[in-house]
Amino acid sequence: MLAITRWRGAASALSRCRAFHNSAVASASVEGELREITPTSRVKRQVHHADVPFPNFLKTPKTCAVIGAPMVHGQSKDGTDEGPQMLRAAGLHKELKDLNWAVNDVGDLKFAPPKPDDPAMDEKERGAMRFGYAVGNGCKQVSELVHKHASEGEFVLTLGGDHSIGAGTVSGVLKARPNTGVVWVDAHADINTPTMSESGNIHGMPVAFLMKLIKPSKVPGWEWMDQTPTLHPQQLVYIGLRDVDEAERFILKELGITCYTMFHVDKYGIGGVMERTLEQLHGRPLHCSYDIDGVDPVHAPSTGTTVRGGLTFREAHYLVESISETGRLGSLDMVEVNPELGSKVENMQTVEMGLALIDSAMGSRIL
Repeated sequence: MLAITRWRGAASALSRCRAFHNSAVASASVEGELREITPTSRVKRQVHHADVPFPNFLKTPKTCAVIGAPMVHGQSKDGTDEGPQMLRAAGLHKELKDLNWAVNDVGDLKFAPPKPDDPAMDEKERGAMRFGYAVGNGCKQVSELVHKHASEGEFVLTLGGDHSIGAGTVSGVLKARPNTGVVWVDAHADINTPTMSESGNIHGMPVAFLMKLIKPSKVPGWEWMDQTPTLHPQQLVYIGLRDVDEAERFILKELGITCYTMFHVDKYGIGGVMERTLEQLHGRPLHCSYDIDGVDPVHAPSTGTTVRGGLTFREAHYLVESISETGRLGSLDMVEVNPELGSKVENMQTVEMGLALIDSAMGSRIL
């Protein structure tokens, strides 16, 4: 009799849930635009607040400083400068607030464009590097603003822009919290020096600048980095590598930097990779620099340097979820979202992926 009563109670609850579901799915609002959906439709992305551990080095009430860094000159394709506004337009502020964050959006930085008479390195040392002075000065702006807000105890979310801004974000965080561990999620190692780089694009060099493999005082526009802490090999872990230049392979091995390529993701599973990553960086404040091209282009096609065989949808999410579960994640970059490189559907898919990853890092969970 008791079992029958429980079954009837469960059936009644299920009936109420179905009634709620059918009324809720009749329509859905996406950034003010009414979209009709059917009862069999699935919501692509949901934001559910969960009690995720909160870093003790951040202030309360918890506040997220949003910095737009629309850098485009670190690579050769137009469109990365549109990333910050696209992520905002997709619902960033609302979703951060749904996750119980106060939002302090400081807007987009204004970067001076390159000029023909910009100071430059000696041609022999410069190699193929393009727009060094403009990108260096832009990264200085990023670094100063990130340092300011990190020092004030705010979570710092920087929206790129190309990945050259990683030199600015990480240096700014290191000035505020020198012991920070960095998780660099990317298909590429971004540790080329100017003389090693084949393309000359600085979005492939930020880690080299951070580790002082390049002497900043010799690079016009980058002299400010002489006054920033050096990122040491034990502070850095790469995840998702699958397109690494030959010279970069030598540097990574020579310096003993921990690299989890997609081979390791396949071998250990993303859970095993994250366990090893967080064990190495245990006790440190954490920064995650997330290039959207770390995700397989099936899920994030609108980015400049796509490489097949990347992180799956769930692997990409689990990565940031596990970092935030430590209670030590204090800053995040989301970079290389480029809405000019795909169809309208592909662009929205990539923006949605970037925003969903931000949500997961900030505390959204399935349950």
